[in-house]
Amino acid sequence: MAQHTVEKIGGTSMSRVNELRDELLIGDRKGDDLYGRIFVVSAFGGITNLLLEHKKTGEPGVYGQFAASDNSHGWHDALNRVGDAMIEAHKEVLDHDGDVQLATDFVRTRIDGARNCLIDLARVCSYGHFRLSEHMLQTRELLSGLGEAHSAFVTVLMLQRAGVDARLVDLSGWRGEGDVTLEERILGAMEGVDPMREMPIVTGYAQCKEGLMREFDRGYSEVTFSHLAALTGAREAIIHKEFHLSSADPNLVGAEAVRKLGRTNYDVADQLSNMGMEAIHPKAAKTLRQADVPLRVTNAFEPEDPGTLIDDKPAENPAVEIVTGLDIIALEVFEQDMVGVKGYDATILDVLTRHDVRIVSKVSNANTITHYVDASLSTMRRVEKDLEKHYPSAQITSRTLAMASVIGRDLNGLSVLQRGLVAIADGGLEAIGATQGPRNVDVQFILERDILKPVIKALHKTFIEDSSPAIQKAA
Repeated sequence: MAQHTVEKIGGTSMSRVNELRDELLIGDRKGDDLYGRIFVVSAFGGITNLLLEHKKTGEPGVYGQFAASDNSHGWHDALNRVGDAMIEAHKEVLDHDGDVQLATDFVRTRIDGARNCLIDLARVCSYGHFRLSEHMLQTRELLSGLGEAHSAFVTVLMLQRAGVDARLVDLSGWRGEGDVTLEERILGAMEGVDPMREMPIVTGYAQCKEGLMREFDRGYSEVTFSHLAALTGAREAIIHKEFHLSSADPNLVGAEAVRKLGRTNYDVADQLSNMGMEAIHPKAAKTLRQADVPLRVTNAFEPEDPGTLIDDKPAENPAVEIVTGLDIIALEVFEQDMVGVKGYDATILDVLTRHDVRIVSKVSNANTITHYVDASLSTMRRVEKDLEKHYPSAQITSRTLAMASVIGRDLNGLSVLQRGLVAIADGGLEAIGATQGPRNVDVQFILERDILKPVIKALHKTFIEDSSPAIQKAA
């Protein structure tokens, strides 16, 4: 299996899978040209929000209702809503009444099975020997798998109706052996599958004893995708999005101003992840990088466009590739007695880790350590209280700020720090701080939140719109 690709389709795109059938999954391909591709699918758009919780608002879904349930009606009603939404989703993309009925029967079987499982779990945990809290991770994984199993089943029905030899590869562990590793789950499910003669449609969720959600939570589908590509020796791993990887957000700087990246490396992908703009989860990128599998990010609805290739190769010429930004909070610990004393940084890191705070960057001087973090103010208030116990005489503050970042595989010789500060000042704006590491892959500008967007536009104009690679190199 050395000539195939492993390709991932996200949830928003899955809601238009009937369009993808005509443009990506089948398109103009015929016969053997249809095959040599393994597709990993996410749940239809919005389904995982209903199963777990809304990713942006935090509104509880089935999982949240079950975890906090004072009565059984809340999570039962939430599970009914999931079933209705699943049925509505596949009615939108399936053309044949028989396929719609098969998909509806599949949904009812899985929803009823999950309901019975949760009822039994609640009954067992009504006894004092068992605690529901000890089973919530498994509950979260059980519910997550429903969405991907449904979308994969529907996709197979749709492709088979169109004459494609499609095959469901269900990694969700439904009524199967549970005590297997991720590698065993994938290799066991792929045994006997020939992607050069059939089209495997694989669930983005994989049940395994490591528990993907323990570390990756809702980023699990990219972990499944990357391990599948690595374990099967894929020629290339491809992520299909609804947009191209571009030099900035086209909604911010204008679609006519952005440039498709075209080519970059995993170092840049890691910097994007750090800025909350994931091309791929960093752990998934690590798996592909170690397996020497290049990653391609494409626009699912422009299959003729090669998209952006991400590999381990260095840039041929220094150049800025992308400008992005992120709202942050600056946690500042000032202690006059810090000079020459070890242990402050380790203690701060320990507290931030305990509160699950993601660190974006940090700076320090003789008596101050500042961490720029991606977290809520309420979380940071708890962090401050913990730190005050360790350092009662320190001044500990949290301040809402923003960070703009200029990123490229090689920024050597481009004077990005200096030119960036000039671009910001020329726009009548001001940076609070700026940092550049010795690896020269990114430069970060610290700002007040209300000027992040105009700063990104100013930086993009300077480094992308007004510069060609040749000009940048000479700058």
